[in-house]
Amino acid sequence: MCGIMGYVGPQQAATVLLDGLRRLEYRGYDSAGIAVANGAIAVLKAEGKIDRLQAVVDAVQPPGTIGIGHTRWATHGAPSDANAHPHTDASGKFVVVHNGIIENHQSLRDELVESGNVFTSETDTEILAHLVADAYDGDLVAAVRSVVDVAEGAYALVVMTEHEPRKIVAVRRVSPMVVGLGDGETFIASDIPAVLHRTKRFLIVEDGEMVVVDDSGVRITTIDGDPVERDVFVVDWDAGRAEKGGYEHFMLKEIYEQPAVVTETLTGRLDQDGSVWLADVTFDNDYARSLQSVWFTACGTAYHAGLVGAALFRKLLRIPTYVEYAHEMRYNEPLVGSESLTIAVSQSGETADTLAAARQARSQGSRMLALTNVVGSTLARDADDVLYTRAGPEISVASTKAYIAMLVAEYLIALRIGRVRGDVDKDLAAEIALGLNQLPGLLEEVLAREDAAIAAAEQIVDASDVYYLGRGLDYAVAMEGSLKLKEVSYLHSEAMPAGELKHGTLALITEGVPIIAVATQRALYDKTMSAVSEVKARGAHVIAVAYDDDVSIDREAHTVLRIPTAPDLIGPIVAAVPLQLVAYHVARMRGHDIDQPRNLAKSVTVE
Repeated sequence: MCGIMGYVGPQQAATVLLDGLRRLEYRGYDSAGIAVANGAIAVLKAEGKIDRLQAVVDAVQPPGTIGIGHTRWATHGAPSDANAHPHTDASGKFVVVHNGIIENHQSLRDELVESGNVFTSETDTEILAHLVADAYDGDLVAAVRSVVDVAEGAYALVVMTEHEPRKIVAVRRVSPMVVGLGDGETFIASDIPAVLHRTKRFLIVEDGEMVVVDDSGVRITTIDGDPVERDVFVVDWDAGRAEKGGYEHFMLKEIYEQPAVVTETLTGRLDQDGSVWLADVTFDNDYARSLQSVWFTACGTAYHAGLVGAALFRKLLRIPTYVEYAHEMRYNEPLVGSESLTIAVSQSGETADTLAAARQARSQGSRMLALTNVVGSTLARDADDVLYTRAGPEISVASTKAYIAMLVAEYLIALRIGRVRGDVDKDLAAEIALGLNQLPGLLEEVLAREDAAIAAAEQIVDASDVYYLGRGLDYAVAMEGSLKLKEVSYLHSEAMPAGELKHGTLALITEGVPIIAVATQRALYDKTMSAVSEVKARGAHVIAVAYDDDVSIDREAHTVLRIPTAPDLIGPIVAAVPLQLVAYHVARMRGHDIDQPRNLAKSVTVE
């Protein structure tokens, strides 16, 4: 959550900082602020959207070519001008911005108050400004280092002081951070898209490292001060991919990018006969044959991808496969060990709960495979094996293209293991490969039918409750469809296995209640239709997702979202897209802030 910006260079810092913060809006925030040094440090901040901060900055026009900025997601203290970052000490000469949580903030605050420090906010961040000021003895780096020694938690911290007016010191402890290298200027940011339009050359700051930026350039050390050599990472994304590209919202743009994303995820990895090459998945054939269990761990949309992956692994590999919410797996004493593979799924690779669960599994002897979109992310660096989804920057908080890429990547992993173990024979492997290679075209066909999704959205836009049903792989699709609707439309939505309906939820089905039934699994089709008949008999309005060749669905559903006919194993990928479109258009019709839904953030880097 939150976004950090820093700048040292020849340009007016306020302009650069505000521009970068706007490009970090997708991370979620409730207030924003900047600090610009020009001898004295001017701190300007405001609750609400960056437009409010822009008005404050325009009125003051703070001069200076060095500064830091922040978009805040409230954790300690309500959203307000006072609680917005940056924060200063009592003198105003030391200023900090911070992502994450200081876990021992209360004890540190108590000590500072006892020694005479006066606080002006409710945040844990302000504590850091006072600590740096108290520790400063002519060396900002040393002062920051001493503060990091006592401040417990997962965070990123950036500090400036009037006493060293051309220097920024930053520290990464878990929460992500990058350094952008421009021509005679240097940027610090939480994420690459913040400054991708300014430079394609980056240094990825790793956990436990300190960055010092001044007019001479960048120095990276460990927090203890040991020098770190870091290769420049050249981003091959087109900067335009981080912009809306003519679409009304990033979410819609990213839905339409999905055919290209699937192609990118598959390119160079899958042959027509089902052979798979995954460069950073390095376990050998003996390990694959020895596997006794597989565990998927993730949160939110990534968890739903894990549901598909787990069902796929059980079906294809006949290996006991489990999927656990990462925040539950951490405390459930999972039975993972040396003969287990843990697949940790996270778009950002920085999800705090997923990192903790993955690390726990590794500590118990499990091999860990990271399935992530972000090269150089913490999860990727922690892992024994990595499979990058190659989805590119995803700006909308509600994940779409990253989810589809996760699903495709899971099929590649299943094929990689299945071929070695002999669980997937040549004919089945070739069939799956054909289905995957046809996916971009199938998704293009779904997108060409957007009008049907708009019509379905019109039927549920005024509903109070929406229920999603599915069986087998379709249940995972229903879960993700329901989450998308909740995230962006704010409608109450619930997903369940179709067979569970009669065990309680049927009591809530009354005249006109929308039911969205996913029906792509042929072996379970009749069972799914049985549940549809039950709700239809009670007056529900049924919207179904079904194949083009399903000749009976029109008798059961009031509205059908048709998708191109595909093998059942591929169906969950194709069926997800119309539900994404329905969620998007419901939210659009309701007038919501689709790319930045209330109370949500793109990257959840705290527990």
